[in-house]
Amino acid sequence: MRPLLKLNPYFAKYAWHLVLGTVFIALSNLFAVYAPQVVREAIDLITEGVQQNGLPAEQRGLVVPEMLDLWLGWTGLDLKARVTELGTAAAIAKTVVWLAGMLAMLYLVFALLKGFFMFLMRQTIIVVSRLIEFDLKNNVFAHYQKLDRGFYKRNSTGDLMNRISEDVGKVRMYLGPAVMYTINLVVLFVMCIAFMLHVNAELTLWTLAPLPLMSVVIYYVSDVINRKSTEVQQQQSRLSTLAQESFSGIRVLKAYAKEPMAVERFREAADAYRVRSLSQAKVDALFMPSIMLLIGLSTVLTILIGGIKLIQGDPTVSVGNIAEFVIYVNMLTWPFASVGWVTSLIQQASASMVRINEFLDTEPTITDKNVPLDPSRGNDRNAMDPPSTLPKVAHQDEEIHGAITFKNVTFTYPDTGIRALDGVSFHVPAGGTLAVVGHTGSGKSTLIDLIGRLYDAASGEVLIDGVPVQRIKLERLRGQLGCVPQDVFLFSDSIRNNIAFRLDRSEDLDRRVEQAARAAQVHDDIIGFPKGYDTLLGERGITLSGGQKQRVSIARAIVARPRILLFDDALSAVDTATEEAILRELRAVMKGRTTVIISHRISAVRDADHILVMDHGRVIEEGNHASLLAHGGTYHKLHEEQLLEEAREAL
Repeated sequence: MRPLLKLNPYFAKYAWHLVLGTVFIALSNLFAVYAPQVVREAIDLITEGVQQNGLPAEQRGLVVPEMLDLWLGWTGLDLKARVTELGTAAAIAKTVVWLAGMLAMLYLVFALLKGFFMFLMRQTIIVVSRLIEFDLKNNVFAHYQKLDRGFYKRNSTGDLMNRISEDVGKVRMYLGPAVMYTINLVVLFVMCIAFMLHVNAELTLWTLAPLPLMSVVIYYVSDVINRKSTEVQQQQSRLSTLAQESFSGIRVLKAYAKEPMAVERFREAADAYRVRSLSQAKVDALFMPSIMLLIGLSTVLTILIGGIKLIQGDPTVSVGNIAEFVIYVNMLTWPFASVGWVTSLIQQASASMVRINEFLDTEPTITDKNVPLDPSRGNDRNAMDPPSTLPKVAHQDEEIHGAITFKNVTFTYPDTGIRALDGVSFHVPAGGTLAVVGHTGSGKSTLIDLIGRLYDAASGEVLIDGVPVQRIKLERLRGQLGCVPQDVFLFSDSIRNNIAFRLDRSEDLDRRVEQAARAAQVHDDIIGFPKGYDTLLGERGITLSGGQKQRVSIARAIVARPRILLFDDALSAVDTATEEAILRELRAVMKGRTTVIISHRISAVRDADHILVMDHGRVIEEGNHASLLAHGGTYHKLHEEQLLEEAREAL
């Protein structure tokens, strides 16, 4: 149960609920353990009534049941007066029936009180489990948001979803039913044993004789259940991952007519899940009957030993005592039988908590850090730039202006070992425009990842306004970035809400959304839909075409008016004419904002203040459009190739 210790803070949070629930368990069981005594007194009363018929009238006299005398004594009834006149068999029968009726009413009262407190017990402890489940899911999800991009590359979406749903659900079964039945078992066991020892210690020992064997069975089977539970949960994650990938990639599956392959792959995983689940169910199925067998053995011993003592005339044992002990044993049947079920729940919860803790214990590599400034560099200004080119920003509460500086930056992806950048240096003044071109795999997108601190540079420095990005709070840094990634992602929501994703509700929200859509050249497409801006998009924006998705993503990036705009091949899915129209509109938006444009198209970058040409992680050429063409290098070659391609398309 060591993995479950991390749930202790949640228990502490709802300690009063648990204490109150334990009190209700104790009260419910208190009335439950009194009920067999009522049955004992009723049976002994009837037995004594039968014996009274064989006695002379002057020797007759029923013993008033102790519990009944105590109960009805509060009402002022004199029971002794009711049982003295037993001259005839009819009087004896009438008195016995009257006393038995009173005992039946008392038994009913105890049953009602037991049920009432059992209801309150479930309303406290089970509710606590739901509250902790709510807190745990929110904490797991919040922790997911803190983890870096590398974490999501290493773990599948299906596994992430399974841990926050299936695994947390398994833990909830421990928090609620398992805890409740365990406390109930302990309280009921202590009360029953105390009452049984008070009645007859020897008979109690015989009744409890099979219990040590039960403990041994539970001890050895628990490990098996834990191992099989872990295997089941792992395979469940595999199923979730396969389903999620198939649904997300349904267009590819259909395009290649690979639906049968996907079905077969899922069937194989489902078969493996079925085998593991049945293996676990087999252990559970054998466990429960074993517990029931041992409980049944206790009942047999109670009747056997009690009957022998009764025949031998032992004055400490009566027919009512045997019936009372049988009821106590059967009263313990479900709690002890539930030991197997509770053990299975705990082991499953433990296995699930190991999986949850694995992610909760994962620390994000990208965090807010307090990197000290180098006094030798003054205000961390870039030594190769004039002082006038960099605003003075050295404190977290000052405004970000957007000057970007890379100083000999090298970066290698930790999961693949691929070196994406090798000694890259450049500077973009606040409000300037930088364009980056190069073949696929040259490291262009990595520049944007480092600016937004999706990763940290292995060596060198990335600075914003002369301050290392590590010294700027992530929320503050990313709040001033408007990023359009290569892989556009839109939420299953309305177009309006997708564009206004980073805006708070305000009176001019609709106006700003429309302005951003017009600048991204997507307004006309949107109003062409039957519901306009209220059109609901499918998963990942599947309702829209590739070009429409890119333009909605551009609108989402610029609507918040950030200080820095990052376009990562944001116009690859639109034609040249639309690209020119978008760039024309964006020039007004980009004015006064630092902009980084990554593109394969020369037409998208030719108006930039400064252009970098990259190859294999290095900057091989830089300058403006005219100077790079005049240089006659790689940029000139790319320009010529694209002119020829446009000419062929025109023909």
